[in-house]
Amino acid sequence: MKSLMKWFAVAALVAAMVPVCGLAQSINERERNQQQRIRQGVRSGELTHREALRLEREQARIRLAEARARRSGGEFTLRERARVQRELNQSSRHIRHQKHDRQDRNR
Repeated sequence: MKSLMKWFAVAALVAAMVPVCGLAQSINERERNQQQRIRQGVRSGELTHREALRLEREQARIRLAEARARRSGGEFTLRERARVQRELNQSSRHIRHQKHDRQDRNR
């Protein structure tokens, strides 16, 4: 019975650790993906130079906030992760809006 309880405790610990690792990776993947979307928008002419600069500054602010959160206290808390995810969501909407706002570099 005790060995069964130990096994459940280990399984619960591993299950709790997996989502945390996945979130950290998904933040970095999302940042890379958004950078690629901005670059693609510039290449295709969907983004003007000014729009691209504004979106790049927004991405830089998110990266700085993430780095600051990781340095403070030595732990990247779930609340800090959620805030970064919200900022990335908002940034993603801004990218989509700017790419589809009928302004392009070639007009």
